[in-house]
Amino acid sequence: MSTAERARVESLRGAESKAATLFEEALRRGFVVAGVTEQDVSDRIRDLADEMYRIRRFWHKRIVRAGRNTMAPYRENPPNLTIAANDIVFIDFGPVFQEWEADFGRTYVLGDDPVRHRLAADLARLWDGGRERFCEQPDITGEQLYRHVLGRIAEAGWEHPETHTGHLVGEFPHERIDGEQRASYITEGNSAPLRRTAPSGQACHWILEIHIVNPARGFGGFHEQLLDI
Repeated sequence: MSTAERARVESLRGAESKAATLFEEALRRGFVVAGVTEQDVSDRIRDLADEMYRIRRFWHKRIVRAGRNTMAPYRENPPNLTIAANDIVFIDFGPVFQEWEADFGRTYVLGDDPVRHRLAADLARLWDGGRERFCEQPDITGEQLYRHVLGRIAEAGWEHPETHTGHLVGEFPHERIDGEQRASYITEGNSAPLRRTAPSGQACHWILEIHIVNPARGFGGFHEQLLDI
């Protein structure tokens, strides 16, 4: 690995570490509680990011979803809900730390409903399983990893509402993710190896994301972070 690439890797890792710390502090301050709206939580975390890191830019829309809204795919913009006493909430933020993108998502359960807790636990387990397959198969393609992840989701008894399970990530603004270019996503039809060099000459780096839902109960959850570094 070149010195320049090593610096890129450390910058992406550092951005993700700061995002994780931001989420932990938001929980410590009690932002995710019953009686507040999704927008309230989003605004409080936005302000906390400014307070902690002087961050005012996010490379994709900030998402806080609770209850039935956790079923909605990323591209949808469901109405603002108030978090309930026995709810499930996920947060998906893409803050930019000194020109480096982080893309970090986590799910939180309020109350003691066992199905919600099982779904939240499965998110991390399914993510780990996807990364394990990525590590086991050096030439794995986006399509192969996508199919593997969807198979494990189905085995666990959940459904997947999205058309992909991850995407490129990098410097801000990074090489634009083209919604029509499957090679930018971990998805069906991406026959390119994930471990490859971009047209810029730099190594591609990836986010793996797991979005699972329980249609019968009307809720879901989300988990994402860096896949390859």
